[in-house]
Amino acid sequence: MGSPRQTRSTTLACGEVRTCLLPTSQALDLRAAGHVLRLRADERVLVSERPNLYALSPDTLMGVDCPLPASNGAKVRAVGTVLTRAALTEGRVLQAGSSFRIPASGPDQRQPWGHYLVRPGVVEPLGKLPAQAVAEGLLGGGRSGELDPGLIAEGLLTRLLRHPLLDQKSPFKSRRTRLRWAALTVPDGQDPSIHFTVVEDDLRTVLLGVPEGTEPTAVVRLCEDLALHDWLLTTLVRMLDGSRFGSTDGPMAVLALRPAVDHLLHLWMPRARVDRRLSALWEALEEQPGFSRQWHTLVQRIRDQMALQAIPLLREALTAR
Repeated sequence: MGSPRQTRSTTLACGEVRTCLLPTSQALDLRAAGHVLRLRADERVLVSERPNLYALSPDTLMGVDCPLPASNGAKVRAVGTVLTRAALTEGRVLQAGSSFRIPASGPDQRQPWGHYLVRPGVVEPLGKLPAQAVAEGLLGGGRSGELDPGLIAEGLLTRLLRHPLLDQKSPFKSRRTRLRWAALTVPDGQDPSIHFTVVEDDLRTVLLGVPEGTEPTAVVRLCEDLALHDWLLTTLVRMLDGSRFGSTDGPMAVLALRPAVDHLLHLWMPRARVDRRLSALWEALEEQPGFSRQWHTLVQRIRDQMALQAIPLLREALTAR
């Protein structure tokens, strides 16, 4: 789906999600997850057991006062607070993300911090916001000194990965992924849109067009869900590429594929926690590039391979009787 068209009152929401395998030999239960994700003493960790085990930290705030990246070179200073939070899925996959909303215009002069603290998750420009240029600048990564939500998310992720409950023994090797996103409001009557790009081996960008009035939290949840499933798909592909898939015989083939079966295959549940009003955006990704189609193809290959390897093992067992 194409890029959103900008309107006079366009507001911008953006952020970055970093996703990785939790470095622990055993998946955390919800109680342990609550300890790891307790970022604030005054708010509890939200937990859910349906449709899978899921824990969500409370939001924390970071104050910022810096330039915004802009693809057209515009000089835009912004002041406000960035929200950060973390989530853990099935006690295995950890995500840390930062996000904020930028209104179409802000005060001409910097305000006292009290003005910004009562607007959590809002970063106000000084003057008018060139929304399209800033969205493109944020997706491009910006320059040193400009607002970078990825660095904020990385700081939280690093902190969580050092938690004493984690034994630092991962069940298999994997790499982190980064999903950098920006969402622009679209005019009434225009369909929502999504443009997903694989920029680098570990970096994806997403440009969204969402209806006016869409809750920022709903957009954040959509992007977290997309980041989770992109990590799962990327990790499965890498696992198969590194396992001499199809060329290893007997027990070694089963051993190479076992981490995928034990830790990954049951996690695929796209849209489980996505607002229904944004479900059309996931449906677009199912058409192109076809997330679930590729996932199910890979899963079937794994199951077929394991079945083929099990046949001679079964014959040997029967012959030995």
